[in-house]
Amino acid sequence: MGLPAGHVTDVPGLSRSAQLKALGNGVVPQQATAALRFLARAAFPAHATAA
Repeated sequence: MGLPAGHVTDVPGLSRSAQLKALGNGVVPQQATAALRFLARAAFPAHATAA
């Protein structure tokens, strides 16, 4: 998912079930970044870069 190692699994007291729920309800950071870049280019075409 692009999260740092232990992002959910190193949380003390968090059960396996709770870990899976937290990950299942999360946004994949790379997908969120891609969506925001797409929306920004559409909303502000004069400021679009080659990136």
